[in-house]
Amino acid sequence: MAALGRASSSAPVLAAAAAAAVLLSLCLAALSEEQEQLENLRFVRHAQDAPLVSSYNYIVIGGGTAGCPLAATLSEHSRVLLLERGGLPYANMSSEQHFTDALADTSPASPAQRFISEDGVVNARARVLGGGSCLNAGFYTRASNEYVRAAGWDARLVNSSYRWVERSLVFRPDVPPWQAALRDALLEVGVTPDNGFTFDHVTGTKIGGTIFDNSGQRHTAADFLRHARPRGLTVLLYATVSRILFKSQDGVPYPVAYGVVFSDPLGVQHRVYLRDGDKNEVIVSAGTLGSPQLLMLSGVGPQAHLEAHGIEVIVDQPMVGQGVADNPMNSVFIPSPVPVELSLVQVVGITRSGSFIEGVSGSEFGMPVSDGALRWARSFGMLSPQTGQLGTLPPKQRTPEALQRAAEAMMRLDRRAFRGGFILEKILGPVSSGHVELRTTDPRANPSVTFNYFREAEDLERCVHGIETIERVIQSRAFSNFTYANASVESIFTDSANFPVNLLPRHVNDSRSPEQYCMDTVMTIWHYHGGCHVGAVVDDDYRVFGVQGLRVIDSSTFKYSPGTNPQATVMMLGRYMGVKIQSERWKK
Repeated sequence: MAALGRASSSAPVLAAAAAAAVLLSLCLAALSEEQEQLENLRFVRHAQDAPLVSSYNYIVIGGGTAGCPLAATLSEHSRVLLLERGGLPYANMSSEQHFTDALADTSPASPAQRFISEDGVVNARARVLGGGSCLNAGFYTRASNEYVRAAGWDARLVNSSYRWVERSLVFRPDVPPWQAALRDALLEVGVTPDNGFTFDHVTGTKIGGTIFDNSGQRHTAADFLRHARPRGLTVLLYATVSRILFKSQDGVPYPVAYGVVFSDPLGVQHRVYLRDGDKNEVIVSAGTLGSPQLLMLSGVGPQAHLEAHGIEVIVDQPMVGQGVADNPMNSVFIPSPVPVELSLVQVVGITRSGSFIEGVSGSEFGMPVSDGALRWARSFGMLSPQTGQLGTLPPKQRTPEALQRAAEAMMRLDRRAFRGGFILEKILGPVSSGHVELRTTDPRANPSVTFNYFREAEDLERCVHGIETIERVIQSRAFSNFTYANASVESIFTDSANFPVNLLPRHVNDSRSPEQYCMDTVMTIWHYHGGCHVGAVVDDDYRVFGVQGLRVIDSSTFKYSPGTNPQATVMMLGRYMGVKIQSERWKK
């Protein structure tokens, strides 16, 4: 694709405008019956019901993709407290109130806290038990063998930990025709070999696992809690940790973590202490944004930055919050002449050039209908166009009235404008990285985040290769049933480029190079990582340098994103480290 040409008509532009909004956020689909039953587990409680003072062997901060399997594993032989700032996952996001909460970002019950990076890209941060596994596209694939070796992990324990995860919540998807066509098209254009169905990360085209079962119900990391020892685990919801407590201890050269302070929704502060014993620990699993943020709020971070916010410095650790990266995603919406079934990511093409090609499709993507009262033909929660229509509005403008206006505008579109699917590409790595900084000392607020998308030329080169692969897929014989015969590749890309998927300045050109397309249409794929790198902030056992009794175990420790989609490896890491920590505990 040397250049992307002029749009052929206004109709495809409306199609892209209506449907490209989908990829501003991923779906929160119906949750599994087991997930809904979590509220009946006696160890899951509201933070308001917690005692003002308590003690445990392990305090795990963050009930997300890593924290849930970690806490469940540690509970087998110890007393564990799991603190989650959100609530139980919603069964759906279909009500207007739930949409408004997620968009306006004001309700503590909202499962996703939206933010805009300093780069101008709209993003979201999970705030729910189960973390990002409650919000993502559900694709499950392991890290490559090379990644495991580079991380220095025990390959045998890694494999057993992956299998533990897979027995609990991973399924083989039923592949609908649109996804099958994408698979065949990738093979036709040379993304080979055909690796069939596999969890392994290998070059070529494959069908991966999914956390959606055959009835379409989502399973999440919160399901792991059903394997916990009930007397060994307490889970507190809506518990916002404000700081980790440190003390000096005779004979110990470093500050020692001995507890945490958290607030419930009424603002009441609670203190949790570690029980006596040098094997007891505080473990931070609050994610790429939350973990470095909490370390800094607790006095572990760059000295000048902490002092600027009036925070007492416990350890000057300049690398906390550094090396934060987000794999840039670019996509194109392909209108379909025939109805397309709903599908999230099931097929991936792992190219030799460092880009990964995936796709999502939908049955009219939640087209609004009216039978006297406005409603949605099918709701995909945060994957709905009405959500994306408001994604680039400032939070205070994301009102019910704005939602109504977006819906009424889409009501005037031809229903065919909502029919089709996205082909998207994500790059390996990435090489470009940025940082997380505090905006405020309020632990409920998102920190400032800069990802520096495409700062390094290697990332942009990989994106261009990915875009060129997508172009060939659209033109392939295998995908021809799902493209209009009279639609040129240039018009399809130009239509997608014209939709404001981010807050970056628009380049109004009659033609765009693939490099310009990559930079203009960059979005997140919610695979951000880093900020507490192994070797910089934590050691090989995830212990924080310069203090004792404190670890960080989550995606913030990754330098690069594992595999094509990281959730499998984040879940595995929770189980892996839980087993290792238990083993260390019982060593003489």
